Amino acid sequence: MARPGKEAAMTRNPETSRSPGTTGTQRDHRLREGVDALSFRLIPLTLRRSRRIVTKRKTDTTIGEERAGTPRLALVGVVEADVPSSGFGGSSMSGVRGSPLRSHGRRLRHAIATSSGILALALSAGLWLGGAAKAQETQIIYPGSMSVTGFPGTTIPNFDQGLLPGVDPVDETFIDTSRASLRIFDVSHLGGPASGQLVNMPPPFEVTAGQIGEVFGLAYDDGVRDGVPSGVPNLYAAATSLHGIEIVTPDVDSDGRPERQRRGAAGATFMDGQFGTENGGGPGTIWKIDGITGAVSKFADIDTNSGQGIGNLAFDPTHREFFASDLDTGLIHRIDIEGNLIDSFDHGVAGRPAHGLAPVADDAAVMDIQAAAFDSEDPETWGYTQDARRVWAVAYHGGRLFYSVGEKAEIWSVGIASDGSFAGDPRWELTVRADKDYAVTDIAFDNKGFMYLAQRGPIENRYDYSRFAESGKGELIRYRREEPDDPTTESAWVEVPQEYAVGFPQGNRQSAGGVDLQYRYDAEGNLDTSVCTDTVVNTGDKLRDNPELAERLAAGGPLAVHGVQLTPSTLVKPANVPPFGSWFIDFDGYFEDPDVQGQVGDVRVWRPCEGRAGYYEEIPGGGYLPPFHPPDFPPPGNLPPCVDVEDVHYYCTPRGLRAELYLHDHAGFGGDSIKAQSQTPGVGVTTPMSHVPSKPYTVDITGHNPGDTVNVGLCFYRKSDQDKGGYYPCCKMTLPLRTPAVSCER
Repeated sequence: MARPGKEAAMTRNPETSRSPGTTGTQRDHRLREGVDALSFRLIPLTLRRSRRIVTKRKTDTTIGEERAGTPRLALVGVVEADVPSSGFGGSSMSGVRGSPLRSHGRRLRHAIATSSGILALALSAGLWLGGAAKAQETQIIYPGSMSVTGFPGTTIPNFDQGLLPGVDPVDETFIDTSRASLRIFDVSHLGGPASGQLVNMPPPFEVTAGQIGEVFGLAYDDGVRDGVPSGVPNLYAAATSLHGIEIVTPDVDSDGRPERQRRGAAGATFMDGQFGTENGGGPGTIWKIDGITGAVSKFADIDTNSGQGIGNLAFDPTHREFFASDLDTGLIHRIDIEGNLIDSFDHGVAGRPAHGLAPVADDAAVMDIQAAAFDSEDPETWGYTQDARRVWAVAYHGGRLFYSVGEKAEIWSVGIASDGSFAGDPRWELTVRADKDYAVTDIAFDNKGFMYLAQRGPIENRYDYSRFAESGKGELIRYRREEPDDPTTESAWVEVPQEYAVGFPQGNRQSAGGVDLQYRYDAEGNLDTSVCTDTVVNTGDKLRDNPELAERLAAGGPLAVHGVQLTPSTLVKPANVPPFGSWFIDFDGYFEDPDVQGQVGDVRVWRPCEGRAGYYEEIPGGGYLPPFHPPDFPPPGNLPPCVDVEDVHYYCTPRGLRAELYLHDHAGFGGDSIKAQSQTPGVGVTTPMSHVPSKPYTVDITGHNPGDTVNVGLCFYRKSDQDKGGYYPCCKMTLPLRTPAVSCER
């Protein structure tokens, strides 16, 4: 079906709070006098004060409806935070096991007919984790807070009134709008050393499907409020179809419930809880959750999205803008901090030709849930843009927006110009090496120079809500840049990635498509915010389910865990196989059904990384330089330089900080190589790589403090002149590079 036309000054840094779970001390900084080398006053980024976590729990204990479909049976009761239960090491969110209730298809009908006592237990068990998010009196997000998205579960409304004779209960099963599709966990204390156990968590802060619908992608902003850094960010969540598309038509049998439909039908609408329609949401909505009050509001709307939703979100702290990938059109939308759509980047048309690929324009297909061709169990009828232009994950890093394309996943990047716009320089980075051609739905970077990629299996949507994605073969991998760059290879990244063991099932490939980095944990599982990116967190299905290890695993809690795995970043395969060196957290506290798949979504950690200094620099006239402020390049004296530096991107590598210089030979000197020398005492500068045409020049910097300005002397020359021997022409210039305020970990 054809698509209709589309349109398409900070002043002070107040005291902010910090988690009591922090261990270790802030790294030292040599500028103890409170001024930097340019005599700018240094302002502390964060100060300590007490912390209070906000939790929400449902207080209604009446039994009013059956929890059908996906929800796994909860363990009744609440365990005190940070105190492991007597049954097993890290424990679970709750403490008493109930009898199982199988709840889809034939098994549901059997349970209703034979086990009313089990049903009552399941009903009461399902209530303690279902509270709605409302405005709070104190903050809900702290350093280390972990947000997770997932399917909220199902219900049969008015079940106490009974079902009509001959009715399949699955036909009367709907998304439970009272339960959470987004949870924010306090993971500052994991209760002890990692041993593959389920961790006992304080009750999380929750946002219900009634408020925001089903969501996948997550992003935090920088916590600047009214121009003032607060240290408390807001959280953003994007509408998704990755947890299925459910449609209904009006009630015709007078049972008080709409009629659930498998195929498109006249008058069909999206089911309540699909896209947060009670708050005016739709398939292109991005929601904002206030990090202080917990209040939910609509942030932005890509109103041309017809139902496929948004692949993922990214925040650019330098320009204070967001990026969202549109699964309907394949466009990457740029959105300002107020939620206004600014412009878009079309990878299919503008990106592919940069790698010698033919452009692919959007086919203008849309999702039409009223057309007979629509099939809720067949994603091929949902109107996704073509695979060759379908952008899934987005991540801002080093002055570029990295993004993934297609199910045979390719990783690309495009520069972000000094004004925040797309720079028009798309670059193919690599094609993912994995056993299965699964989409990469999330990308993360650490401070050591690694790029982390999470696969998610192909979309499915079983009518009984049991499966939303193929599971058991999705990988969690990481790439590093070649050291040194091999000019004979296309990519600047190593050819074969490292892999992590995800979950205990055979093969250890239970990735559900979300990945991020967390601070370090000490030997007792307490958060240490002095080390920024030392723990990998990723979502997964059936994480503790392995019959061969069942006896050993039972000591660490229930086996049917669908949620998040936390692993020290050093434990790549073959280490941690099976992953007894990890901790596990369940998304919803239900542990009855081990067979559901694809019900967990994305994960994002609030991880402000101040580096050793922990300061922003106040500049004359008020305001602060953001951590990756583009440096200026004044020419020496009054003479114009013989080469211009158009842009600089910073990266962390295993060696430390790397600056990538984009040079413009405006004078026609014809240089193709550089030599670099530090002009700042105590700082080392090297050029570790031979220059490869069309790629930036690289300079490694060591021995500086984050945020320092390092003077680098450059010699720009022709390698052919150097090869002749003797003296050769060299275009010389001095570059003052203001390094990022974030330290690279080594």
